[in-house]
Amino acid sequence: MPSKDYLDARAIVIITILTLLWGFNYTAIKYSNEGISPVFASTLRSIIASLCGIVYCLSKRQKLFHTDVMLFHGFMVGLLFGLEFACIYFGLLYTDAARSVVFVYLSPFVVAVGAHFLLKGDRLTPLKTIGLILAFLGVAVVFQGKPQSAKPTMLIGDILQIAAAFLWGATTVYIKKYMAEKVNPINTFLYQLFFSIPILFAVSLILEPRWITEINLTVGASLFYQSIIVAFISYFIWFWLIHECSVSRLSAFTFFTPVFGVLFGILFMGEELTRSLMVGLPLVCLGIFFVNWRTRKV
Repeated sequence: MPSKDYLDARAIVIITILTLLWGFNYTAIKYSNEGISPVFASTLRSIIASLCGIVYCLSKRQKLFHTDVMLFHGFMVGLLFGLEFACIYFGLLYTDAARSVVFVYLSPFVVAVGAHFLLKGDRLTPLKTIGLILAFLGVAVVFQGKPQSAKPTMLIGDILQIAAAFLWGATTVYIKKYMAEKVNPINTFLYQLFFSIPILFAVSLILEPRWITEINLTVGASLFYQSIIVAFISYFIWFWLIHECSVSRLSAFTFFTPVFGVLFGILFMGEELTRSLMVGLPLVCLGIFFVNWRTRKV
């Protein structure tokens, strides 16, 4: 079935829950960083989630890998995904996490522009453009301010995060153009995780001389959340949504993720509730409303 150019109530509820899960993932990563190095944890996450995907495919008697051009497209998706996270983690060596989130969530702009030129029926309308700008301004307000301890090398980290945003957006558009309506969403999900493993592992070898420092219940629960809840369940649902719905409208909802990330940071990490958060969240909500506004056809 062709994808819908709008988000119905069910899709809105699902994508909102996903952004909640992804927002809490930032807190979960902070917990796992206490015992496992970040990139190695990401590698473990991809391995565990891939194994879950393989078990799911076998139980449903769904083929694991294609033998035609779809295998190449699957490899490209995994390559883009792995490079995206490599840029994110390399960039975090030079820039702050808060700035990273702002730059990485430039991705919906990449998706909206890419969908306008490369996908049928997903046009970049003036109202949708205004909505995207408002949503991004909301995120920028939440994370505004350059730290006083900023170093000149921060520019390197910022550029890498922007590159990660383009890779994330390119992955979404690539899936929609070459794989949606042609393969099962579980295959799209499995290709992305499976082919990203060697890339993430190589990055971990370069960046992290020591992978595990401590294993306790908190670290284990955090890794379980990142691997099973986020990387397996939520990513699988996300790819299903990409196959079914407008990618530019879906991507607009991802602006909720960094806002939820801040909220969970306040609740679980004792971070400060800033004025910028109270201003930024309504902007995000208004932007998403404009992006998803659909006029009735006579």
